Amino acid sequence: MDTTDAKTPAPQVWPTLRADDARALIRFLADAFGFEEVVAYGEGEFVAHAELAWPEGGGVMLGSERDAPEGTGTWPGRPGTFSAYVVTADPDGVHARAVAAGARITTGLHETDYGSRDFAAADPEGNRWYFGTYPGSPRPSAPQNG
Repeated sequence: MDTTDAKTPAPQVWPTLRADDARALIRFLADAFGFEEVVAYGEGEFVAHAELAWPEGGGVMLGSERDAPEGTGTWPGRPGTFSAYVVTADPDGVHARAVAAGARITTGLHETDYGSRDFAAADPEGNRWYFGTYPGSPRPSAPQNG
């Protein structure tokens, strides 16, 4: 049974992270970088699950730091250990927004050897966010069924 509709995004990769103060991190990512809060489930300061969309495609999921359910092992990423590269057509605009919001810029705007315009910033939890114009290399052709 297909439960998707026109507003359901196509399958994609969703990086995930945990935060000591998830509600504050959600506000920061929206204010400083322009992520858009889609949902945030939880009560009070606790966030069980949140989704933040990147306006140009994709997004991240996050939640409050918490103990793993018994028997499931530990969550591999502690708060502040996450990093992501976010593709944007306007790194200068995102950089200006981040600076205006008080983000700590860890690498200023620069041109890379491979033709991208990039910068990097840290969020209040210590996660590293890299923004730039590099969309990745072209994918190899899919194998042909013979």
